[in-house]
Amino acid sequence: MDFNRYQRQTVLKDFGPEAQQKLKDSSILVVGAGGLGIPALLYLNAMGVGTIGIVEQDIVEITNLQRQVLYTESDLGRPKIEVVLERLRLQNSTSKFKTFDTFLTRNNALEIISQFDIVLDGSDNFPTRYLINDACVILKKPFVSGAIQGFEGQLSVFNYKGGPTYRCLFPNMPSLEEIPNCNDNGVLGVIPGIIGNLQALEAVKATTGVGEVLSGKLLLFNGLNQAYQTINFNLQPKNATIKKLLKSYGAELCETSPSISVAEIEQKISSGKSVQIIDVRTKTEFENFSLSQVKAVNIPLNELKGRINELDFQSPVYLLCQSGKRSEMAFRLLLEQNKQLKLFNIEGGVDRFLALHG
Repeated sequence: MDFNRYQRQTVLKDFGPEAQQKLKDSSILVVGAGGLGIPALLYLNAMGVGTIGIVEQDIVEITNLQRQVLYTESDLGRPKIEVVLERLRLQNSTSKFKTFDTFLTRNNALEIISQFDIVLDGSDNFPTRYLINDACVILKKPFVSGAIQGFEGQLSVFNYKGGPTYRCLFPNMPSLEEIPNCNDNGVLGVIPGIIGNLQALEAVKATTGVGEVLSGKLLLFNGLNQAYQTINFNLQPKNATIKKLLKSYGAELCETSPSISVAEIEQKISSGKSVQIIDVRTKTEFENFSLSQVKAVNIPLNELKGRINELDFQSPVYLLCQSGKRSEMAFRLLLEQNKQLKLFNIEGGVDRFLALHG
């Protein structure tokens, strides 16, 4: 181990060479290379974590650049995992990496997570959070959870040394209507950086045994007044007895649901065919920016259930949103209402159109 490289850490009285060696011997999985995952990855890699795993299958899009600071304009359209691996290797050539060019699902979660000591959750959706929790309980792995919205963020470490799990704090997954969305409500670019760095700190503490790990405590951060608040919560024993994953976490449908690429939908439009496209963004988003090449009808996601009768049930329905996430939610919602509908999710949404056409 290059002690000269890490000497600013090894000279720390409460850290030292022993903790540095633990970092080198450790393996940490980061799920998602986005707003939370990027700062965590950069610092874990810089600090000398021996093996870093990365789960990601998105591409770099223009709306990412406001908060995902590893990416540049020249990376637009490139797979995130390719860019991240390239930059992290330049930052620290001694690190080992395991990359997974996929989204985390119930079909691969146990296999992937079993290869690591600890999981850092940088995902941005509830199905993945509950999936990670359950897999970590089954495998007896701790995981560091972070979440952001608007000017606020939250952080905790779950399943650490028999401590509380994610379900002890949030027992049940919220319904589609209850889930807040960054595309609707926004997020200040620096907030994910703050929470992602705090996640990296907790992962290092949990790995090395240095300091007090944020287990059984939920840290709430408000960026508008720089306020931190901590809420204590206890283990509910039944949540530590999970033996197998659920049949569905609501995300697997997105894997198997029919989807269509931007290029394919443009080809249909240019051929003169009548194409039924439903844009599920908010009315404000739609009015502020709509794609001239896509003649879409705007039915916001939160209105979709009550306006399903406006759809032409005889024609395929192509669902569009900003990034593809809300349209995936719309897919599930519509399928629950009418299983006969022929639905397609437009991959990458408006962001993908912009990436291709500027």
